[in-house]
Amino acid sequence: MNDVNRLGQEKVSKLLLKFSLPAIVGMLVNSLYNVVDRIFIGNNVGPYGIAGITIGFPIMIILMSMGLLFGVGGATLFSIRLGEGKSKEAEQSLGNAFVLLVIAGILFMILGQAFLRPLLTVFGASETVLPYSMEYMRVIFFGAVFQVVSMGMNNFIRADGNPKIAMYTMFLGAGLNTLLDPIFIIVFKMGMTGAALATILAQCVSAVWVTAYFFGPRSANKLRLKYMRLKLSVVTRITSLGIPGFSLQLANSLLNVILNRSLYFYGGDLAVSGMGIIHSIMTIMLMPIIGIRQGAQPIISFNYGARKPGRVKTAVNLANMAATAIVITGYAIIRLFPEQLIGLFNNTPELVEFSRSALLSWTLCLPLVGFQIIASSYFQCIGRALIAMFLTLTRQVIFLIPALLIFPRFWGLTGLLYAAPFADFFSVLLTGICFYFGMKNLERDMATDNLMGKRAGES
Repeated sequence: MNDVNRLGQEKVSKLLLKFSLPAIVGMLVNSLYNVVDRIFIGNNVGPYGIAGITIGFPIMIILMSMGLLFGVGGATLFSIRLGEGKSKEAEQSLGNAFVLLVIAGILFMILGQAFLRPLLTVFGASETVLPYSMEYMRVIFFGAVFQVVSMGMNNFIRADGNPKIAMYTMFLGAGLNTLLDPIFIIVFKMGMTGAALATILAQCVSAVWVTAYFFGPRSANKLRLKYMRLKLSVVTRITSLGIPGFSLQLANSLLNVILNRSLYFYGGDLAVSGMGIIHSIMTIMLMPIIGIRQGAQPIISFNYGARKPGRVKTAVNLANMAATAIVITGYAIIRLFPEQLIGLFNNTPELVEFSRSALLSWTLCLPLVGFQIIASSYFQCIGRALIAMFLTLTRQVIFLIPALLIFPRFWGLTGLLYAAPFADFFSVLLTGICFYFGMKNLERDMATDNLMGKRAGES
């Protein structure tokens, strides 16, 4: 019995552990890309170097969103088709998604190189920080296609029933980046260029690795040339399923632009550097939740396609409990050791003082965030793209961006920092209501989808 068949038969808790643990480890390792860059830049270039990466971060988020749009969307459709027993349609999803990822990466590289300076200026780079940011992002854009393909196709490896190999992909890329960073930055004294070069070389190796997997003997489903011809109905379905994650990342990019510009206005370049450190810490804290979400996705999607509501509910509930336990642990670590966490990046007294206060304010409602991430992604796993998109946008758009624009007008920099817990609380409240009714109506939704699928097959 292969891993794909086990999705519908093996004990759910065992499956979730098997699929999530590698994803958690992999996501933690993968998060080292930006975190390690910031650590080496902060300790060898200084606070302006951290600010330079922070200003470019919204652009990198947009790049990541391309991988999520076609990677997560394609892998979700891939899993649903496998659950329905339609292997050819599953491979068609794989082939179409691969082509879309390559096209997206190439277009992003061309546009990024053409409009780099105005983009960074609009995104909040001051005259002091702009040279640092341009030096870093110029190189990053050359590796755009590698990052998109590596991130996107790794979702398919997990959905193909090989979560350990998906984890190894992340180990390979992040490990190589961590190894190359000190060589290029410290030994060769290449500064920002060295950090970016280490990143794109690591992503190039990862992209080759994930692509080779689907041509080799370890994959149950293959990349076939005949399925790489884009089909409108498949592209549309992949895109619709990937839009929630894509929209969240676009919103996250917009959020970071607004945040960076506001931080500079109310606190200067030092505040931008401090938020860059906070982003890195939050990335490490939340990556395990993303790993649980990724591990649960093929289990939920497969069993939804196989019409097994009990297994779907068990997988979602276990994922929610695990995610909540992780964010509570992260919250405790932040409260107990804020200075030590910040000191990993830079020990400038003014920067440490601001970052400590900002970190404690920004993460006030962190214990609630795990549930919101898992519960909102549940709707994406079962093909409910619109509600999933709405819920994923609540934290980053519907509540947070207005708070970022309004709160500082009354409370200055302090109001800016407390916008995050405000958004976290109300997004969790809204997601909880939708999730309750989603669970209540699960069997009805399955029956409706089954009936629609039969009618589509008859027509």
